[in-house]
Amino acid sequence: MGQGKYSVGLDIGTTKIVAMIGRENEYGKIEILGSGKSKSLGVHRGVVNNITQTIASIQQAVEQAELNSGLKIGSVVVGIAGQHIRSLQHSDYITRNNAEEVIDEDDLDMLCNQVYKLVMLPGEEIIHVLPQEYKVDGQSEIKEPMGMYGGRLEANFHVVVGQVSSIKNIGRCIKSAGLDLGNITLEPLASAEAVLSQEEKEAGVALIDIGGGTTDLAIFKDGIIRHTAVIPFGGNVITEDIKEGCSIIEKQAELLKIKFGSAWPGENKDNEIVSIPGLRGREPKEITLKNLSKIIHARVVEIIEQVYVEIRNYGHEDQKKKLIAGIVLTGGGSQLKHLKQLVEYITGMDTRIGYPNEHLAGDSDESVASPLYATAVGLLMNALKTDNKNYIEEVPVGQEQQEDMGVPEEVLVSNTGEEQVAAQQHTSTQTRERKSIFDKWSEKLKDFLDNAE
Repeated sequence: MGQGKYSVGLDIGTTKIVAMIGRENEYGKIEILGSGKSKSLGVHRGVVNNITQTIASIQQAVEQAELNSGLKIGSVVVGIAGQHIRSLQHSDYITRNNAEEVIDEDDLDMLCNQVYKLVMLPGEEIIHVLPQEYKVDGQSEIKEPMGMYGGRLEANFHVVVGQVSSIKNIGRCIKSAGLDLGNITLEPLASAEAVLSQEEKEAGVALIDIGGGTTDLAIFKDGIIRHTAVIPFGGNVITEDIKEGCSIIEKQAELLKIKFGSAWPGENKDNEIVSIPGLRGREPKEITLKNLSKIIHARVVEIIEQVYVEIRNYGHEDQKKKLIAGIVLTGGGSQLKHLKQLVEYITGMDTRIGYPNEHLAGDSDESVASPLYATAVGLLMNALKTDNKNYIEEVPVGQEQQEDMGVPEEVLVSNTGEEQVAAQQHTSTQTRERKSIFDKWSEKLKDFLDNAE
């Protein structure tokens, strides 16, 4: 493959950690060059609660991705989720010194930075400041104000907030695993990048990403992110219910859920029975699939109803806020049988399962195109779109002598000036503003981690 530009997405989930290396081909599709997966130890409901175990799990996933690709990973773009995440709407404005000059990037940055300085609750920090519509001198519904004349520039923002300690713990895990933190992004936004089309975002769509520890929601309308939420329940709670309800161990409960589980009890007959081996010579347990489905159904209904409350809070009943494209389900939990039908029944909205295969090159491994990897693919896409592209040396993993000879440091961590200019020319206003905030936030996190040593 030779030396070149590659990016790495790292999905730190509650049940699994996935490292994915890829690059964009000449057709704008993503080639997955290698991926690694490990069981996630030390993460509960999207939040790190055991640093040592999380570091070991990250290292295992990264080593596997390096072996699969023959590449050495330096920097990663990581996703953040968890029950500590919340979002809010905020409006702000600036008065420009000279209304006779056109609005430029500096004005947009000034407005964004003003929002970034908002006072949050103790222990919270802003992760994303996402511009929605702008107003110039009272003229509303402007998506791109650059190049316009005006004295007063206003905007509505979607602000995503998280706990400082949780964010810094993720940064510490990345650094302790021997990696650089290239960027950090909200996982529902990453999943949305991977599975939603632009037409769906324009029409209005709710993305529901059902993970192991959390269920993430992202609502788009008119091509703009309108609402995000994290529900602190996911597939693990369903497994826990099966474990308690059937008096079996967790491993058996998870297998039962995957192989025989259904979100719709009416699909199973009373005489359908599965036998579970007993522990240490005990008698095997017989479980009816109807009872299994009833347990799963009760918990899934609870999760979907909580998500639907968030969708209604956005104002879905309002004709202007109608989500014409309905709901897209993704994440590992979306693979539960008959879930699509149950969601349609509860919400009355059109529903489909979201696969990230639309953005992947034709020769990609089929397993990577599963909803299970939607967030990892989205993080990889996020990394490829920003200027934080990793330059990775193609090295047989483990041959440290070659690493020492290595590539110059500036080649590993930065783009050339020409490439940056080219990238900037193809970057939209919203991405540019978002990157500006990301860069500043990432620098703050890196400074904190360096000072902590």
